[in-house]
Amino acid sequence: MIGGILIIDFGSQYTQLIARRIRALGVYSEIVPFFSAEEAIGRRNPHGLVLSGGPRSVYEEDAPTMDPSLLEGRPVLGICYGHQLMSRLLGGRVTRARAREYGFARLEILDPTGLLRGVGERVWMSHGDVVEEAPEGFKVTARTENTPVAAMEDRKRNWFGVQFHPEVHHTLGGQEVFRNFVDLSGIPRNWELGDFIERKIKEIKETVGDGRVVCALSGGVDSTVAAVLISRAIGDKLHCIFVNNGLLRQGEFEENLRMFREKLHLNVKGVDASLRFLRALEGVRDPEEKRKIIGNLFIEIFEEEAEKIGEVEFLAQGTTYPDVIESAGVKGPAAVIKSHHNVGGLPERMKLKLLEPLRELFKDEVREIGQRLGVDPHFIGKHPFPGPGLAVRIVGEVTPERLRKLREADKILEEEMKREGIYRELWQGFAVLLPLRTVGVMGDERTYEEVIALRLVQSVDGMTADWFYPPRDFLARVSSRIVNEVRGVNRVVLDISSKPPATIEWE
Repeated sequence: MIGGILIIDFGSQYTQLIARRIRALGVYSEIVPFFSAEEAIGRRNPHGLVLSGGPRSVYEEDAPTMDPSLLEGRPVLGICYGHQLMSRLLGGRVTRARAREYGFARLEILDPTGLLRGVGERVWMSHGDVVEEAPEGFKVTARTENTPVAAMEDRKRNWFGVQFHPEVHHTLGGQEVFRNFVDLSGIPRNWELGDFIERKIKEIKETVGDGRVVCALSGGVDSTVAAVLISRAIGDKLHCIFVNNGLLRQGEFEENLRMFREKLHLNVKGVDASLRFLRALEGVRDPEEKRKIIGNLFIEIFEEEAEKIGEVEFLAQGTTYPDVIESAGVKGPAAVIKSHHNVGGLPERMKLKLLEPLRELFKDEVREIGQRLGVDPHFIGKHPFPGPGLAVRIVGEVTPERLRKLREADKILEEEMKREGIYRELWQGFAVLLPLRTVGVMGDERTYEEVIALRLVQSVDGMTADWFYPPRDFLARVSSRIVNEVRGVNRVVLDISSKPPATIEWE
C-alpha cells in the first residue's frame, strides 16, 4: 500500500503503539528503522512521517539521526526523541534537562486550537533532555514545570512536535494528538480491513499463480485466519498441515483437526511428530534455543510434506506484525525481544518461499478479518497460543512428565476461567511451570514439588498488557484444584507483571 504514515523508529519501546493509534483512525501505518528511512520514504511515498521516541540523546556523537531533507514537503510529527531530533535538525536547541521527567506530568497548554485540541493536562513523560528553544517558524504550544517546549507547531509546513508520549493510555486524550495531526495535515483515511481482504486475495492469486501452497496450521487465530484467507484466493491449491509437536494443550490436536475439516472445510492433513520434537528438545533449557529448534523442525516437516504433495512452491504462515517486530529487530537500535518460530526461528536456507498474508496486521485486526471471513467463533475467541506451544510455558527443560503437569494445570485454569465468566474478558490466561521445587505439607507428610504460576492479562493488541486480578474465590478454587489434582505440584502463585517491562509469555 502506497501512502499512509511511515513511522521512523529510533528505538522506543512504545513505537508499536503509535502504529496502532494511527491505524485506529483509518490511516495505514508502518514502522521502519531510522537507518532505512530514506529508502522506505522513496519506496512508499508516505503522506506523512512520525519520528518515534528513543533511549539516546540527540547531541551524542553517534546518536541515531536522519537527513533533514527527508522532512521537506510532507507532514511530520515528532514524539519525545523524535521531537528533540526534529528540533535539532531544524536549528532548535536541545539540552540536558534541569530535572528529568519520568511518569506523569502536568501539561500547561498554551494553544488548544491545533495539535493539542482535546488533549488533557495529565501526560506521560520519559525523558532526560529537553528542547530549550524551538526552531525558527515554530510556535510553542505547551510546557511543563521542567520542559519549556513540551509541544510545538509549524502549521504552515504541518510540522509538529511533542515531548510527551501520546501513544500510551496514561496520557489523557493522547489519541487526539494523532487525530489532530491527521486532520490538520489532510492525510486521507483509507485504511479499511474490508479493502485489505480484497487486496490480499488479489495479491495471493498473483503471487501463487499456478503453484501450490502448504499452510502451517497451529490451531491459533493467526494461522487459521491466514488459511481461510488463502483458501478464498486459491481454493484446492492450498494444502494445510497441522503438526502435533507434542507441545499442544490437552486434547487440542484431535479437536482442532476435526474443527478444521467440519467447520472450516479446509483440506488439512494431521502429522503426529510429537516424539521427534521432544527428542530434539531433550536437555535444552535456553528459551531462544527452544524456539529455534522448534522453528527449524517445523520447516523440515513442512518441506517433507510438501515433497509428498509435489510441485509445492510456497509455505504459508500466520505471521503477524508483532511477531515481525519482536523477532526481526524492526525497531532500529532496540534489541530483539524473542524469536518467534515463524520469523526469527526460521532456518537461513529454505526450499519453500514464504507466504504471510497477515504480516502487516495486529492481533485484533486479524480477529476482525476472521469475523469478516466467517471463521467459526471457536477459533476467533480463543486466547493466543504461542507457536512453540507449551515449550515456552515450561521454564527450563521440556520433558513428558513436566508437560503432563502443565497440561493438567492449564486445563483446570481454562475450565475455571469459563466457569467464572472471565475467559472473554482476558487477552490471555494460562499456566506456567517453574523450574524450582518448594516444600509443602500434604496428608501430614512433607512434599518437595514444583510450582505453577498463573498468568492472566488484559490487552487490546498484545503490544502492551496489564495483569488481571480475579476474584479471590476464583483464585482459591484454581489453586486448590491444581494442588489436589496435579501430581507433582504443591504451590500456585500469581504473576502480577505488566507488559512492559515483562513480556506476556515467560520465555
